[in-house]
Amino acid sequence: MSSIGSRVEETGTLIRDGGGFALRRDIGGRWKLDMHRVPVDHVEKRVRISGIIVADRLIDVDALGPDFPTI
Repeated sequence: MSSIGSRVEETGTLIRDGGGFALRRDIGGRWKLDMHRVPVDHVEKRVRISGIIVADRLIDVDALGPDFPTI
């Protein structure tokens, strides 16, 4: 995984994680997500997120949306 302060863009499945949310990454592993809105429409669906790593395994998310496969 990248270091704190790095910008990341990841794809995976958005899941509930305790009182928050996490991304189950396509390449394995999991990120906890710090988000400024509740993405209820995307829970248990494939998404693409981008943001800044702010702590070990924690991303401050600035964009989240559906992931559409490239053709």
